[in-house]
Amino acid sequence: MHNILMVFLDGVGIGKKDALNNPFFKYGFKAFENIFKNIPSLNNQSLTNGTHFLFPTDATLGVEGLPQSGTGQASLFCGFNAPKFVGKHFGPYPYSTTIPILQKENILVYFKEKYKSSYFANAYPKAFFDYINSGRSRLSVTTLTCKLTGIKLNHVTEVRTGKALTAELTNERWNQRLGYKLKVIKPKTAARRLLKIAKKNKFTLYEYYLSDHLGHLRLANEFEKLFAEMDEFLFTLLNEVDSQQMKLVICSDHGNLEDLSIKTHTRNPALTITAGKAAKAIAESVKDITQVKEAIIKSCI
Repeated sequence: MHNILMVFLDGVGIGKKDALNNPFFKYGFKAFENIFKNIPSLNNQSLTNGTHFLFPTDATLGVEGLPQSGTGQASLFCGFNAPKFVGKHFGPYPYSTTIPILQKENILVYFKEKYKSSYFANAYPKAFFDYINSGRSRLSVTTLTCKLTGIKLNHVTEVRTGKALTAELTNERWNQRLGYKLKVIKPKTAARRLLKIAKKNKFTLYEYYLSDHLGHLRLANEFEKLFAEMDEFLFTLLNEVDSQQMKLVICSDHGNLEDLSIKTHTRNPALTITAGKAAKAIAESVKDITQVKEAIIKSCI
């Protein structure tokens, strides 16, 4: 059985070759430079080393305005044009009329029903479960999908046992901000744990949302540290994925991080990377974010 690992990076696009405002050029990014020997830009959008493929994926979907997370993630995970369906780009939370589609058409649900093996590898702190148990429901696309369809949301216990990751990879922020006393791990350790988790499931999804926060400059004081951690994490995944046994798809919902001259999202193409089994076929069949789900499913046939 060829397992699939999908890593969702919130708000990462392909931008200008600009050492001032594009952090991939400003700081360097070994996940690009060491794997592809180059950094993607609007003038050089597609890169490959023969086994790994990096390419642009349209997130505007023919709708005016800046792409947003609610409709972008619905499009990405469900394989339909959510902003066209809604009539606009919308976010950060799901638009109300897309919720029934999330419940029935999300890629997590597909693999749960088809293969009985669909896993969401993120863990949530106690404060999150207190929030949803209070009856409030402003949830992201991924967490709402899991809540609606009975896909397990992991607790701190799964972090301690290596069965899930915190959304910030290293556990450090949980300790500092939430009072936990977890072992702080390196980003490469987090990547290796995720690869190990993915070997046990037909489909595994992991969501990294701090990339979008970095793009909005909400974490300006931590930018270089978190950017380097994301780089180490992605490099390890790309470098150590078992290409004979696993498909790796790293994708995003819209641009943001690639242009720090503005604090909003961008209309730049979203970043997508494939590696492992069927990497080339997936790369060749995906032009916009609505096609990612179908390309992954077809690669299983």
